[in-house]
Amino acid sequence: MHSVDTHRSSHRHAPHPLLDEVLRGAVAVGALLLVLLPEARGVHPQLGWLPLWLLGMPLVAWWAAYRFRLPGRSGEVAHCGPVRLRRRLPQARRRARPRAAVARARAVA
Repeated sequence: MHSVDTHRSSHRHAPHPLLDEVLRGAVAVGALLLVLLPEARGVHPQLGWLPLWLLGMPLVAWWAAYRFRLPGRSGEVAHCGPVRLRRRLPQARRRARPRAAVARARAVA
């Protein structure tokens, strides 16, 4: 039995249903145009490469509507803080120049 909290958290990142439907339709129409019309696979003087606008941009917009979640990661538990992959070392410090080098640099200048 699912609790109410898990049900809410799974729908928290879902886009508006109308937006989802429009983006799905745009992806479907763009894919059909690319498959059925050879001219749609070309380049337009003002728009540029048509497959980008017919399929690529609708797919990216659809992905952005779901807040850039990667496929296959919906079942994992969300991590609350930053992931530390390596141990923290002290920050590197600049070495002091020897006094003789400082004196020579002043004498040359």
